[in-house]
Amino acid sequence: MVQCNWQVRRCGDHPRDPEEAIRVLREAFDAGVNHIDTSDFYGPHVTNQIIKQALHPYQDGLLIVTKVGARRGADKTWIHALSRQELIDAVHDNLRNLGLEKLDVVNLRVGGVLKPSEGSIEEPLTVLAELQGQGLIRCLGLSNVTPRQLAEAQKISKIVCVQNFFNIAQRDDDAFVDELATQGVAYVPFFPLGGFTPLQSSELDAVAASVSATPMQVALAWLLHRAPNILLIPGTSSVKHLRENLQAAALQLSPETIAKLDSIAASRLT
Repeated sequence: MVQCNWQVRRCGDHPRDPEEAIRVLREAFDAGVNHIDTSDFYGPHVTNQIIKQALHPYQDGLLIVTKVGARRGADKTWIHALSRQELIDAVHDNLRNLGLEKLDVVNLRVGGVLKPSEGSIEEPLTVLAELQGQGLIRCLGLSNVTPRQLAEAQKISKIVCVQNFFNIAQRDDDAFVDELATQGVAYVPFFPLGGFTPLQSSELDAVAASVSATPMQVALAWLLHRAPNILLIPGTSSVKHLRENLQAAALQLSPETIAKLDSIAASRLT
């Protein structure tokens, strides 16, 4: 079976139906999903608490990846939280709300809302490396970073994954994806279905019809075909949507179909 990696959450807010969220998590795990992307600042706190309620005690093989470096403002905005104490507190919040003694992977989240911004990340990453040395974190990753920031980070600690904005229409990271593949570093595209601007394209619709799939399934399948180091985390809040997303993992795209989709990406149609 192809191992699938999906984000199971509703970003930045409380779920409309907590019981449905629990059903999504349990069905995802039963279906073979072994990678859940989360953060304690989603909600805040509620997402991790629901994951714990649904799946704790966690079975072997389940990888929970969280992130720190931001917090939710009273006006629902995202605010940087990169001071030493904020990062320490965030790691302990994740541990407590997930019910863990050690976090599998912690991503340091920097940059803007959607795109990275250049600048040193040495100071906040060093804090996480210290917590890793204390046995609170197994592995470190990065979110919303540039290749230069990755290189800086790799002088401090091994980096196992990079989570950036990337999808069939948003391909600024094309070269970065390939470079990470050569290094054996996972690339985890956030907003794989467009995020704030959902993917829309008549060409995408036509390709989906030709392979008897939905446009969103094709967009996810394209990412899986794009590079071997890509892990998918499309958010979902319903079992129906989860099942649709999972079907994308089995969708085989011919070289001709991929070429058509590449041309859609090149035109930045959204």
